[in-house]
Amino acid sequence: MKLLLTAFAPFGGEKVNPAQKAVSLVGDAGGIEIVKLTVPTVFGEASRQVIEAIRREKPDAVLCIGQAGGRAAVTPERVAINLADARIADNAGNQPADEPIFPSAPDAYFSTLPIKKMVEAIRERGIPAEVSNTAGTFVCNELMYSVLHALKTEFPNTIGGFMHVPFIPEQAAAKSPVPPSMSLSDIVCAIESAICAIAKHLNS
Repeated sequence: MKLLLTAFAPFGGEKVNPAQKAVSLVGDAGGIEIVKLTVPTVFGEASRQVIEAIRREKPDAVLCIGQAGGRAAVTPERVAINLADARIADNAGNQPADEPIFPSAPDAYFSTLPIKKMVEAIRERGIPAEVSNTAGTFVCNELMYSVLHALKTEFPNTIGGFMHVPFIPEQAAAKSPVPPSMSLSDIVCAIESAICAIAKHLNS
């Protein structure tokens, strides 16, 4: 099995992105080839780079990781919607409002990853996790939607989706009031557990 694992660069004034830091530390599991990619937090450009990597690497699965500050658990996303509506500008200064990602495409795409099995595998490691029903309307959602659109139209044998992770403590400590956070080691473990659940699903 080959899995494409992606993460974003820091955004929104943050010095780090826990997704990027964690993905860089994810180890190769037995029998799973992991291709890692960091993309800019920029509408359109992130999805372009990930879709190019899918065409190049031809993975069996795609798991995109992003930061969701304020959440206390690791959250595999159930659905991405065909809408870009940014509360803040991305790293290139883009701030779309109420714009469709693809005007003629479906209103939404559901993750094709085994999201409940991923949550179960993460919780078995003693790490908080739950399914999320909103990926927001920022670049994370745009990437998830664009990737699922590409898988639907170009790569029907590849499964994919998105998972958000909380702030790490160094980010939370700089904010007031202090938001929830999770240790980097737990986030790494959560991602590795999710990947194992994906591999098990594909091999079943």
